[in-house]
Amino acid sequence: MTIKVALAGAGAFGIKHLDGIKNIDGVEVVSLISRDLEKTKAVADQYGIKHITTRLEDSLALKEVDAVILCTPTQMHAEQTLACLKAGKHVQVEIPLADSLKGAEEVVALQKQTGLVAMCGHTRRFNPSHQYVHNKIQAGEFNIQQMDVQTYFFRRTNMNAAGQPRSWTDHLLWHHAAHTVDLFAYQCNSPIVQANAIQGPIHPTLGIAMDMSIQLKAANGAICTLSLSFNNDGPLGTFFRYIGDTATYIARYDDLFTGKEEKIDVSQVAVSMNGIELQDREFFAAIKEGREPNSSVAKVFNCYQVLHQLEQQLNG
Repeated sequence: MTIKVALAGAGAFGIKHLDGIKNIDGVEVVSLISRDLEKTKAVADQYGIKHITTRLEDSLALKEVDAVILCTPTQMHAEQTLACLKAGKHVQVEIPLADSLKGAEEVVALQKQTGLVAMCGHTRRFNPSHQYVHNKIQAGEFNIQQMDVQTYFFRRTNMNAAGQPRSWTDHLLWHHAAHTVDLFAYQCNSPIVQANAIQGPIHPTLGIAMDMSIQLKAANGAICTLSLSFNNDGPLGTFFRYIGDTATYIARYDDLFTGKEEKIDVSQVAVSMNGIELQDREFFAAIKEGREPNSSVAKVFNCYQVLHQLEQQLNG
């Protein structure tokens, strides 16, 4: 059986998914949705996708579509995920699941009702670097005492990951912090019991805080310190330091190093070195096997409860 997929959002992240899917057998992208028809057509031609549209509902109306991948602006995630589930389609939505607790709750409730596969792109669960650490923890060879994480970008104007103008405003708390809040609880295999946040001034035109600091504590005693900035004119991206009882690991996306900067070979951890491809493989495997995927909307829900709590604290 070939899983036929509609992909919404032909921007920087949509392209990453299209590149990953090319390596996965039994999956075909049959429809591409994006707001600029001309750009969408150019991407569709490059990847041999026959159907293009600017409206998600057009793709949801296609009987042949089994599943949808949403790489659209954060503000649309919850609403579009609900639309996919209502149309009877399996869905993978890029991180974050929603930009409010209410949105996340609605998606989790509808997924439970429909029984369809609904998964959120919490990519850090799939990066070989973090999987390597996860396997050590599962084997009882490593326990986290502290995670020290820096999420740094230089985005004083509205740009996407490819440096192109963005039609929407990104968010440090509801997008970038979601990666680390979820990963910390997942790696500790322990719920977050304490969370604290402070933020810098609100940007006059973007209307968001450009700097933020978050502290987390898991029930098992592990702690996490997360620093986020859109003001950082230096190395960009997210850098994770795992300080544990038997080792220190530094993860930079799919690469992993010891605390002394010795590179660790993670090429045998999974079938690919690409976190996005591994995430997509899990989505399609869960559909074929009729099971709940890693980073299902239910499994990541707690992360959004913590973000909501932090937002209330910041707005208090």
